[in-house]
Order: sequence, then structure tokens, then C-alpha cells
Amino acid sequence: MKRSLCILGSTGSIGKSSLYLINKYKSLFDVQILMANSNFKLICEQIKKYKPEYYIINDYNIYLQVKDKFKNNKIKIINTITELKLRKKIDIVISSITGIAGLKPTLYMIKFTKKILLANKESIICGWKLIEKELKKNKTKIVPIDSEHYSLKILLENNPEDIEKIYITASGGPFLNKKIKKVSIKDAIKHPRWTMGKKISVDSATMINKVLELQEARILFSNVKNKIDIIIHPESLVHAIILYKNGLSNMLYHQPDMKIPLANAVFNRRVVINKIFKKKNKKNFIEGKFNFLKINKYNFPSIKFMKLIDEYPSSPIILNAGNEILVDLFLKKVIQFKSIIAYLSSLLRDKNYKKYAIKKPQNIKEILIIDNWARKKIIEKVNIK
Repeated sequence: MKRSLCILGSTGSIGKSSLYLINKYKSLFDVQILMANSNFKLICEQIKKYKPEYYIINDYNIYLQVKDKFKNNKIKIINTITELKLRKKIDIVISSITGIAGLKPTLYMIKFTKKILLANKESIICGWKLIEKELKKNKTKIVPIDSEHYSLKILLENNPEDIEKIYITASGGPFLNKKIKKVSIKDAIKHPRWTMGKKISVDSATMINKVLELQEARILFSNVKNKIDIIIHPESLVHAIILYKNGLSNMLYHQPDMKIPLANAVFNRRVVINKIFKKKNKKNFIEGKFNFLKINKYNFPSIKFMKLIDEYPSSPIILNAGNEILVDLFLKKVIQFKSIIAYLSSLLRDKNYKKYAIKKPQNIKEILIIDNWARKKIIEKVNIK
């Protein structure tokens, strides 16, 4: 019997990787729901190829265009996730929408599934209290599929006790050990190891991505949160490390490709990975170099946010919102690369910062009020008319 599938963010990097995986195992899956924002061409291609029961399109103008194009089709084209009318639960939901935009869909789908594979860290760091409540209420399981968090999950399942220290790794991005005066968009999005979308590639270059991932790890693995830290590993082969009090250590390594943790999460680790890749990877990882470096605060000034993000209950919401706006402005050539950290620092020093940061939001509306304040404040600071 086929397993039903929902992909939130089906036109993004993880969404496309998910569908690539599904293509390899067509007989095992039934794609029932796809959700995207505004990529008209790809949305139309996915509708024709996968024929989901529902396709949710956030951008209203694109929604109208697609709905008109497929007006004689049985597929239900809808504009919001709340329009879903499901007869039964979905077996697997893959949540891969970038940014705070992924919170509402993720939260909404919890009651419609028993398993959510999560690649939207912003949902965790901005709305964990809401998500945790719904997970418990609906007895739904959440599995992180970012390589570091999935690796840490496996390591902690196998060896949960007598832990001295835990590390999740960071590649260091494209500017590790480089003195860069002026950064172009092309330079910032050219990651040396991973194939990712533009936004997360910029976050990797500033190291903000790892600040957010550290916070996510400390929330998801709260019983060991004070032991989790970050270490630079340029090769991106090792994704998580656990050091034990007895002097031994454990690490999990795999090729830097999101399809690996994704496939293992989908198939509960019962998968032959070489069947998924276009070419079999015969490289022996043991023959490669394994470098581990401390984070240099001079090269990565963003590491100061690792403490500040946990200063107040809503600090993560403000930091994330400010960063989302700033990265977008950088990609639109409105600000320089180095200005991202400068404006974020200014945001966290703003006279009204604490007023919003101390709030404990009880619902999405309250989260978005805080999020919206941070976005408007950044626009004000950048002085965009």
C-alpha cells in the first residue's frame, strides 16, 4: 500500500530533493499535497507530473494564474492551507518552507499526520511552544532532517548517557580563511560543499545559519542543551560529534547531500543510498582529511548572537526576522554583505528591543507581531523609503 505524502515548500531546494527521492520509489508513495509560493513554471510542471489531490499556492496572483490554467483539471488548486479538506491523515509531511513562513503550515499539518520531517528551523526557534503542544495533543512525531540535527538524533538514540560535550559542525562557508573586503552575491551563494538555496547560502556565509541551528538543537535536545556547541569542519563530512566522559567519542559522517538524511528519515534508515544517487559514490571517506577548527570571532562576528539569541523568550523571533529582511536586501543589492551583521547588532541594541524580546507569545498572531516589529525596524534602520 502506498504511503501518502505532503511536501510544504515543493519548489525549494529540499522540496525538489524530496520529489527526486519520490521519483526513485514511485510505487511506494502517493503525493497528495504540494505547497509552494510563486514559481509559476515549476508549480505547473509539478501539477502535471505528480497530480496531487491538492496544490496550495501562497502567492495570490500566481494562484489565480495557475487555477485558471488548470480550471478543467480535477486537482484542487487552493490559496491557503486552511482550505484543505482531508478525509484521512497523511503518512508523511515534509516541512521545508524557508523562514518564518513555514511556521503556520507546519503547525497546521501536525493534526493531519503522525510524522513530520522538518527542515524549517525557524518553526522550532520561533514557535516551539506552540508546536510542542500540538505534537503532544495529536501524538505526532517530529524528525529533524537537517544533516546536523538528524545525525545528533541518531547518536543520542544510541548513546544517551555520560556525555561530556556535543558538537554540531559548520563548514565555515565560502569565506573560511579568506580576507574578503567586498562580497558579491555570486561569492556569497557559492557554497564550497553544499547545494542550497540563495537565502540559506548567505546565512552559511555569515554563520547566522549555524546560530539558528544551534538554538534549534538546544530546543530539540533540551536534556543536553548546555553541552551542545559548534565546531568548524570544512570538509562537511562529519555532521555531529559526541564526546563521552570515559574518553571515547562518537561521530556521524556522510556525504554532504541533503538526500541522505532525507532518505533515511523517510525510510527509517532502511534504504540503500546508492540507488538514489545518479552516480554511485565509491569514495572512501576514511582516506579524506578531517579538519576541526574553533570558530574565530574575528572572521565570524555573528557568533556573538549564540548567546544573545537565548537572552529573552522572543530574542530568536527578532533575530530571525531581522536576518530574513537583511538577507533579502543583500540579494537585491540594497545593502552590502558586511552590513547584515552590523544591522542585526543594531537591532538587538534598539531602545525598544527588550520590550518585544521579553514577550512570551501564546499564538501565531502574537509571534507575527514581534516578527513584524523587527522587520519594520530593520527597514527603518536601513532607511528604505
